[in-house]
Amino acid sequence: MTEKGPVLVATEADDITADMVITELNRRNVPVVRLNPADIGVDLTVSARFGTCPAPVVGQVRTRSRTADLTQVRAVYWRRPTWPVFTYYGDDDARYAAAQVRYGLGGTLYSLEGPLWVNHPLRNTAADYKPAQLAAAQRFGLRVPPTIVTNDPGEARQFITSHGEVIHKTLRWTPYQRDGVPVTTWAEPVTAAEIDDSVSVTPHLFQARVNKVADIRVLVVGSRVFAVRIDSGLLDWRKDYSALSYTVVDLPDHVDKALRAYLDHFGLVSGSFDLAVDRTGDHWWLELNPNGQWAWLEEKTGLGMSAAFADLLTRGEAP
Repeated sequence: MTEKGPVLVATEADDITADMVITELNRRNVPVVRLNPADIGVDLTVSARFGTCPAPVVGQVRTRSRTADLTQVRAVYWRRPTWPVFTYYGDDDARYAAAQVRYGLGGTLYSLEGPLWVNHPLRNTAADYKPAQLAAAQRFGLRVPPTIVTNDPGEARQFITSHGEVIHKTLRWTPYQRDGVPVTTWAEPVTAAEIDDSVSVTPHLFQARVNKVADIRVLVVGSRVFAVRIDSGLLDWRKDYSALSYTVVDLPDHVDKALRAYLDHFGLVSGSFDLAVDRTGDHWWLELNPNGQWAWLEEKTGLGMSAAFADLLTRGEAP
């Protein structure tokens, strides 16, 4: 890999967060090749050879305006790429074609071990399971609210009764529509009386409510840690961004070290953590988004988050 190799940025067409990082890379005169797997075809081509030369993989990815030699890529910023759905094919052909793209283009990119990944998508996936997150958080000494994952209605009622104030959270956000209207889910209070047999259809996550006074969003980028206190008075601050106020804070040393160890455990270079602070000042684990949003926090606080990403990608190696 040469020092002047490009940074691959894999993301969807409209991604303000990626735009901010690319702008910072441009200021450093770092070449960037931006691609989205959904553009496969004339707008995006891949050619990769294996077993025919000393390097494990040799080839190129090409967009309409850029070409990246796979042996020269210095870093890959895996943001919010989308995959093609081939709506003009029948169901079976569309599924077949989509799988070939995911395992052909995706598999080729995933095989690159020379560049720095921020983050490798397979490691993002491994870190995205909430039960694994809860276990890892406790393993590294973070305070974890009592939580149950169950599809047993009786177990759910017993947990709620024993802990009093309990909330329900989704195990994985998924696109959802009701009567053609997009809807989303929030962390919501739940009572034992609300639990019925429909809970048995799929596992649910129930968690004792933290008596919090504020939330903290923590972005870790390599060796840089950015912590922002979010005051709102809301159970789930995502419900109303207009109600939020922001304060840049420092984390207690043991929390800082635990979050870094957490990322190392999953092989991640970056991650966005959500914590809650209670009335005694203790920090409680809520969750990790391996590829969470942060652009609005830079706008609100002036923290150099995009510059930190650009610095990391420019170096092409973990600190």
